[in-house]
Amino acid sequence: MIWNETKECMSRDEMTALQSARLVKTVDYVYHNVEFYRKKMQQLGLLPGDIKGVEDITKLPFTTKDDLRDNYPFGLFATPKSQIVRIHASSGTTGKATVVGYTRRDLDIWSECVARCLTMAGVTKEDIIQVGYGYGLFTGGLGAHGGAEKIGAMVVPMSTGNSKKLTTMMVDFGVTAIACTPSYLLHISELLEAENLIKDLKLRAAICGAEPWTDKMRSEIEGRLHINAHDIYGLSEVMGPGVACDCIYHKGLHVCEDHFYPEILDTSTLKPVKAGETGELVFTTITKEGLPLIRYRTKDLTSINYDTCECGRTSARISKFKGRVDDMLIIRGVNVFPSQVEAALVDIKEVTPHYMIIVDRVNNLDTLEIQVEIDEKYFSDEIKGLEALTQKISHTINQALGLNAKIRIVEPQTLTRSEGKAVHVIDKRKLY
Repeated sequence: MIWNETKECMSRDEMTALQSARLVKTVDYVYHNVEFYRKKMQQLGLLPGDIKGVEDITKLPFTTKDDLRDNYPFGLFATPKSQIVRIHASSGTTGKATVVGYTRRDLDIWSECVARCLTMAGVTKEDIIQVGYGYGLFTGGLGAHGGAEKIGAMVVPMSTGNSKKLTTMMVDFGVTAIACTPSYLLHISELLEAENLIKDLKLRAAICGAEPWTDKMRSEIEGRLHINAHDIYGLSEVMGPGVACDCIYHKGLHVCEDHFYPEILDTSTLKPVKAGETGELVFTTITKEGLPLIRYRTKDLTSINYDTCECGRTSARISKFKGRVDDMLIIRGVNVFPSQVEAALVDIKEVTPHYMIIVDRVNNLDTLEIQVEIDEKYFSDEIKGLEALTQKISHTINQALGLNAKIRIVEPQTLTRSEGKAVHVIDKRKLY
């Protein structure tokens, strides 16, 4: 079921009516409070009264990450700075950081959305939840923390930086749930296995996000730790974690669509696609005060489903992401997503899911190398059968990508473990 702020169960028609009313209010709000949107709408000959409901949303202009950077730091804020009670920002790895601001009401709604997601994962006030996302300007740590407190769970604000301490506290405190990136949780599972501590865990649920991961990686984590692992989605520009999460059935991520209106658009035409078809995810925030965004292009590729879930919830569900528009590699005319490599490697028992993709250009031809880490159980000084294993991996990757790649097997623990978002691609072509 869908719950709005008054906790009433809503049908699809009721949700659409609520979204329409909130969209109309938001458009009027940004027109009168954000110069950027007022100019954009005037250029299109639009007035707030021209938007009657969600059926008119395609009339509105898009917003991109570049727009936030161009208006750095506070140019898109809709309230005076005196009403902003918290700032978060992206890492700014490809330019200036994108800065987001929250009013007190924004933070309350954020905590409510994250609380819904944690509830989908079975977390209650009886749980002890360890937050292994980074705290600070990154939205993950404080976002998950606020949602857990909203539920009333005991929160262990572990953050990142000391994995040994995290695993010790996980056992000593009897932690029952953890929130962190999936790649970091896989690393934690390796540490726990090395110390023979899996048997001492009370852990039963994980809420993982901040980076793309596959169902096969989920199975790997669940199998190692004997838990249920859930996928939580969000992005700092729209709010942070808690925009969507999957339930126990793992058949799509339920969107908190009473606060975030989703569209799926064709990547070439930017026109809406049919339900079930893949396209770029675009969000309009319909309750935010500090930084409301109209038709924000996420660059994430997914599809949407409006059918009622087996869990009983009627909220729209977005499928597990197939990649990002700007993470897509084009190698010798073939589109390649890192998630395809991960999915292929999980099927090979002799290697770990840790990998590095290196793309280069030699004599005007693109080259692709994939570094793969051998599992410690299959490693020896001689690494017997290395050639056969390399061929096996090469064949699997070729089937997954439709592209030949040079496979280089590296020793256990060679590839860097990340406590935040894992880096899986080095594209040297961008250096030339």
